[in-house]
Amino acid sequence: MPMQGFWEFLLSQQDKLIRQTISHISLTIISVLAAIAVGVPLGILVARRKKLSGAVLGVAGVLQTIPSIALLGFMIPLLGIGPAPAITALFLYALLPIIRNTFTGITGVDATVKEAARGMGMSQRQILFKVELPLAMPVMIAGIRTATVINVGVATLAAYIAAGGLGEFIFGG
Repeated sequence: MPMQGFWEFLLSQQDKLIRQTISHISLTIISVLAAIAVGVPLGILVARRKKLSGAVLGVAGVLQTIPSIALLGFMIPLLGIGPAPAITALFLYALLPIIRNTFTGITGVDATVKEAARGMGMSQRQILFKVELPLAMPVMIAGIRTATVINVGVATLAAYIAAGGLGEFIFGG
């Protein structure tokens, strides 16, 4: 019998369920894409200038430790309610895994491979785009995947600040 009630609920709420699923996915995709756009260049920068790595990774790490509901609450006075504060908070949560994995991937490229590329006459830019990034890509993709999983979970809390998403069903229950 409980399964019958579940199917009835799905049928009666299917329009809202589709809208909230699209909203949830949109919040996640927008925030992760923004985090990739900022995090990958930052990861490359800190891989090139190791003195900055402690500060950049430290700030990103501190942002990751802020409880998600507190961060969303902190965003309300700054950005109001709705999708903007939710996307900003999700963006901040996605930064650490992307920056850290980009940094780790780039610094993990074997020095002899880079030296061989230099010996072939490649510029620093060519080495980055033709050697380091392709070799670092599996580690970078793992960071993006981690950031996406984090954001899918945290995006449920976006319903608290009227940003939509599947959290509406959780809090409505």
